[in-house]
Amino acid sequence: MATTNPMIDASSAALRPSSSLLVLLPSAQQAQIESIVAALAASFPNDGLLIATPEGTSADSNANIQFVELPGGKPSWTLTAVEFASAHQVAQKYSTRAILVLGPEAASLSTTGLTSLAHAAMNDSTDLAVPCYDLPARAGLVNSSILYPLSRALFANRARFPLAVDLGLSVRMAERLGVAAQRFVALHQSDVPLWVVNEAMVAGMRVEEVDAGPRALPQPADPDLNTVLPFVTGSLFSDIEAKAAFWQRARVSPPVHRGSAPGAMAADAAGEVASMLEGFRLAYNNLREIWGLVLPPNTMLGLKRLSLIDGAAFRMPETLWARIVFDFLIAYRTRTMNRGHLLGALIPLYLAWVASHVNAIAAGEDPERHIELHAAAFETEKPYLVARWRWPDRFNP
Repeated sequence: MATTNPMIDASSAALRPSSSLLVLLPSAQQAQIESIVAALAASFPNDGLLIATPEGTSADSNANIQFVELPGGKPSWTLTAVEFASAHQVAQKYSTRAILVLGPEAASLSTTGLTSLAHAAMNDSTDLAVPCYDLPARAGLVNSSILYPLSRALFANRARFPLAVDLGLSVRMAERLGVAAQRFVALHQSDVPLWVVNEAMVAGMRVEEVDAGPRALPQPADPDLNTVLPFVTGSLFSDIEAKAAFWQRARVSPPVHRGSAPGAMAADAAGEVASMLEGFRLAYNNLREIWGLVLPPNTMLGLKRLSLIDGAAFRMPETLWARIVFDFLIAYRTRTMNRGHLLGALIPLYLAWVASHVNAIAAGEDPERHIELHAAAFETEKPYLVARWRWPDRFNP
């Protein structure tokens, strides 16, 4: 699926130099690196491959494969500014035609998924190739509930994983990301993620989503939700704030071409839902005054009604969830309270959404359809966000 920013003509892209595919590989076991390289060499027998890894050179008899040492960085479970700065520098030095950036545990990608992403990167009509992973029904729910619907509604692109850990880049896309990355490096924030899909849409780059199949997603060193959700959500909120002049214009997302497959529920789902709803009700009693600083009266009334619903009947309405996320984004921008405390107050509401999602799947709803319904609500409610962005005090009590 290819999409482009309709405000800028992507056909004006400069011609790329004829050279090799640069592949950035994270630190991994030698056997894993050899497996990835072998799959790519078989798929591109007539193209030179430039493999950049922290391990440096590797003994390989294939004349079309060259290894270079990639400066080692701080291990991360996402692609950070460091990777994009390195990708741009190496691509410039060796005049590569396209770049494939692979994240930790890339060896878990199937050969088909890996080579499909590489072929998309080598396609002269594509600037950014983003994988669509085939994950279990209850994996990546921070992405499904916040990152995907928010970036889709504001940047008119339906890439299912806007924070994907594997990417294909054109030379000009790598250059733009390299410049953006250098700003973070200069501020000593080299460990922050870059929102590459948003960056591509603002720049008028052409984005293609590629079916990548199953993948083992890398886990953060501290997998605690209290750390992960504020980190990624705060990063996206900051990026949205920086690009407000772009996304406030009306744009239409292209149609979805993805299929979906129902996922099996865990046997202890009912117990998990009960625990999440207990936490939500406790938060409603203890955080009501804090939420009232962020959320308008109608939303607070909706949360009051939800606090009275228990068990399998609990459902978070799509519009309510979209407005909650939008209102937290507004509060983040206006610094209604300490940003760390603000994002911490979002966690019980996110868990209420998860409980609703789990209940919907348990009742037979297709998980992807349920996620798409919420994402569509974000698109429908975008005028609400734009209005509040321009007049943030309008709904204050």
